[in-house]
Amino acid sequence: MCNLYRVLSNQEAIRAITRAMIDSAGNMEPLQEIWPDRMAPIVRNTPAGRELANVRWGLPSSSKALLDAAAKRAVGLRKKGKPVDFDELLKMEPDGGTTNVRNVRSKHWMRWLGVENRCVVPFTRFAEPDPANKPDGGRTRNAWFSGSIDEPLMFFGGLWVPQWSSVRKIKEGPVKADLFGFLTTEPNAVVAPIHQKAMPVILSTEAEVEMWLTAPWEEASTLQRPLPDDKIILLPSIQVPPVADFEPTLF
Repeated sequence: MCNLYRVLSNQEAIRAITRAMIDSAGNMEPLQEIWPDRMAPIVRNTPAGRELANVRWGLPSSSKALLDAAAKRAVGLRKKGKPVDFDELLKMEPDGGTTNVRNVRSKHWMRWLGVENRCVVPFTRFAEPDPANKPDGGRTRNAWFSGSIDEPLMFFGGLWVPQWSSVRKIKEGPVKADLFGFLTTEPNAVVAPIHQKAMPVILSTEAEVEMWLTAPWEEASTLQRPLPDDKIILLPSIQVPPVADFEPTLF
């Protein structure tokens, strides 16, 4: 499951490939690390046209997941002898968001598969924890993947939801926010040695980006497949280019 990525490209390059006519991203700086629940650039379909915007990472979790989490929390509170108003507990159950979507046949996700809720998420490299790289029993280090050593601009195939009401963090309380996440699929031969369960759905050409943003679901869903092995590499662990010297390659 991809929960960390980087985008070192610029908004002009992103807009050129995605044909985004509206730019609401402001002065978009290169982003070295994008983590869940952070704001990040996406290109989305909107009634006003295709838009580059900063949106919060993490789609709404299912009602069952939130119900189960609240029930577990209620058990813990009752064990401590504290009174529980379950309806209020459920109402305030924090939902940090679902970053990656795999089972698009789930009723929870099917309502957002139409063109109006599709987006693409720009990136130049993404990370997966490398179980073989855990020095001295410490924290597992990440392996990084990209289209090539030059870190070309690529895109995840994603979904977005407008103005969703939820509690992202207890201290934040109820909020309304635009949210996004991206799809995953089976890993290819490059990613599988590091992460056997999944890899992000990656769009590596302008035609694939256009297909994801415009095609009926029956056609667009064919892009939920592993990226061909020759279109992605495992980056050397010491290869971390400074932002100031970086000029992204397009596709």
